[in-house]
Amino acid sequence: MTTLGPFETIGVDIEDYVATLELRRPPNNFFSIEMIKEIAGALESMDDMPEVRSVLFCSEGKHFCAGNDFSGGGGGSDQTRGPEGTNPLYSEGVRLFATKKPIVAAIQGAAIGGGLGLAMSADFRVAAPEARFSANFSMLGFHHGFGLTMTLPRIIGEQQANLLLYTGRRLKGEEALEIGLCEYLVPLGEVRQRAWDLAREIATAAPLAVQSIRATMRAGMAEAYAKATDHEAIEQGLLRQTEDFREGIKASGERRTPNFASR
Repeated sequence: MTTLGPFETIGVDIEDYVATLELRRPPNNFFSIEMIKEIAGALESMDDMPEVRSVLFCSEGKHFCAGNDFSGGGGGSDQTRGPEGTNPLYSEGVRLFATKKPIVAAIQGAAIGGGLGLAMSADFRVAAPEARFSANFSMLGFHHGFGLTMTLPRIIGEQQANLLLYTGRRLKGEEALEIGLCEYLVPLGEVRQRAWDLAREIATAAPLAVQSIRATMRAGMAEAYAKATDHEAIEQGLLRQTEDFREGIKASGERRTPNFASR
């Protein structure tokens, strides 16, 4: 086994042509710019490594990724803006989507908000019945992000994507399987192994052919992600100034239904 790093927020081990990339901020694995940067950097380094043919994307702890940490009542980790209003978090996301090796995500718990966006960056998803998927932005008085404008319709179709985005509803693993949000549903204790088995199955195919096929099937995704997040960041910036956003964050922290006022 080969280990890459050191990293602050992730771990990477390589065995039998499969790289296991694990988020290591348990139990919620809230993301940060630093985490997305490390994920993108690790995946970029694997692009030129013949000993990596596929990637298992997984998390330590209870949840896959609970997205942005709004618990402090502020704007979360993506509130920083770079030149001309760009969002550094999404700039790192463009790097992630531009990488070349196929990715299988193991979803053992919550994939919420931006965490759902991160799960959608993978080629395939293996989940447990205990998994929870939600684009909960509308229940926070906020606009969705991390490229869900592009990835959700591509994976589950426009109407199902609209349902998730408009309502902010939370889907269990069984419901996610029904609409194609994940490809396999297995018992909780088997999620990582089943995802690794799929990644290993991909790794047994001719690596140059798989990489070529993937490039064809995902052509333009990085560019589409960049365009989507440019718009998402603008809308998020506008809604961040509203009373509804403040109410949504407050209600989420207090675990109650928000009382929105359209202001």
